[in-house]
Amino acid sequence: MTDIKVKTVSKPGSLPDESRLGFGAYFTDHMFVMDYETGKGWHDPRIEPYEEFSLFPAAMVLHYGQAIFEGMKAFRTVDNRIVVFRTKDYLQRFNRSAEILCIPRMDADLLEQALYQLLKQEAHWVPGRLGTSLYIRPFVIATDPYVGVKSSDTFKLFIILSPVGAYYASGFNPVSIKVEDKYVRAIHGGIGEAKTPANYAASLRAQVEAKEEGYSQVLWLDAAERKYVEEVGTMNIFFKINGELVTPKLNGSILSGITRRTVIEISREWGVNVTERQISVDELFEAHDRGQLEEVFGSGTAAVISPVGELSWKGRKIVINNNQTGPFSQKLFDYVAGLQYGNLSDPHGWVNEVTKL
Repeated sequence: MTDIKVKTVSKPGSLPDESRLGFGAYFTDHMFVMDYETGKGWHDPRIEPYEEFSLFPAAMVLHYGQAIFEGMKAFRTVDNRIVVFRTKDYLQRFNRSAEILCIPRMDADLLEQALYQLLKQEAHWVPGRLGTSLYIRPFVIATDPYVGVKSSDTFKLFIILSPVGAYYASGFNPVSIKVEDKYVRAIHGGIGEAKTPANYAASLRAQVEAKEEGYSQVLWLDAAERKYVEEVGTMNIFFKINGELVTPKLNGSILSGITRRTVIEISREWGVNVTERQISVDELFEAHDRGQLEEVFGSGTAAVISPVGELSWKGRKIVINNNQTGPFSQKLFDYVAGLQYGNLSDPHGWVNEVTKL
């Protein structure tokens, strides 16, 4: 166990009305911070008040985007425990992003210890209403005050916490998605599989245009041929076609989603044929024309499972399952939520208990 220094606020805040949380608008009293310096390594782990911090205007993160982040969730179970879903898997992916962005690897055991200590400190911020959670945002930024292009020699790591409700304002209801054929998000050999700000900056223009047209999100196609489905802006994507569950295979430009992995593992346990492969948008529309496109849904930490009711591509729109949540999407959501909120027993070891209050 590593000694983590703690500095607390003088006047703790309180959890807002759980029915009006929204997503990412509120933050808890404290955060975890740790520093890195070449030759010294990661050091000075500490919990301190959530507040502004100073950064040189020449800090490399501001000019060259050397940064990574993660997204995890803590839940208050029905028997009043605080749990985190698949902690080690998320921290492993955090280090994979670090590797891609030339950021020094972190001690995952120390981060897990720090996260759980922070969650115990902030336990009163964890909401308990179904559909709510405490969103966990670890991130690392390059801090060298230097405007030459190189990998930074200093970094700062944070973990901040935010009580949240549903990611989409519509809640667990089908969303409409535009298939993006004009812009691209990522390309093989790039940084598409990392959780890094640049990937999300690259998605903003298409997302803004899609929302102006009335869509919730965009579905990205491959950058080379503009025909193969990759992922949605905030989610991985699944298609239930004639009883088979199909999702794009990981190829270096698609984020390796932890919820994606969860869906695949659960579906196979249930006896569903799951295939990870290239799938073209033409194939999807043809499957719809044949009456075989049964369900479409996204998976991600923020939304968990998000049913898709409409796809639009080059002016043509198709409606999936009469724009209703499909039975398989509902079954998956109910099962994962059942694990996370403690209504179902966890045979997989995915639910990691922090504390029982």
